[in-house]
Amino acid sequence: MKLKLAILSLLSFALFYTVDAQVVGNNFPALEAETVEDAVVNLPEDTKGKYTLLGMAYSKKSEDDLNTWFSPVYNKFIRENAGLFSSFGYDVNVYFIPMFTGINAAATGTAKNKALKNIDPKLLPYILFYKGKLKPYKEALEFEKKDVPYFFVLDKSGKIIYATSGKYTEDKMSEIEALLE
Repeated sequence: MKLKLAILSLLSFALFYTVDAQVVGNNFPALEAETVEDAVVNLPEDTKGKYTLLGMAYSKKSEDDLNTWFSPVYNKFIRENAGLFSSFGYDVNVYFIPMFTGINAAATGTAKNKALKNIDPKLLPYILFYKGKLKPYKEALEFEKKDVPYFFVLDKSGKIIYATSGKYTEDKMSEIEALLE
């Protein structure tokens, strides 16, 4: 009985982590998004030449988990002089991308206006708004659960070298940092 439970636990662990790992090694699919000022950013094309960390969410319920990433990512990769107290700084693109799809696509303008009013202006350049179809990204990036955010690290050519989902953890940040060092 204990052996069966141990095997089931290992299988569950392996299944959970292979879902994210299956996209590793693939090129990130082309995605056109906009800044709050309506400037177009084409991913991964416009980020080639630098590592890129992307956080993506397509449901309101994923917002709480997504918010757990803002402060640690800001403090580690965005804040001016982030590398001042460490032996090196990071040269990485960072974008958080709320995805407005289907009937919710009409809310993109409202979301941009809310962001302008409610989000620290220092963070606004790191938020991109996607409006369009979900299916191509859901398939290519293997979005399994609607209610969690997804995070990807792209290498300098736009290839996915790390994928995870859900709330922020120190372990996830350590894995990301190890890739960027």
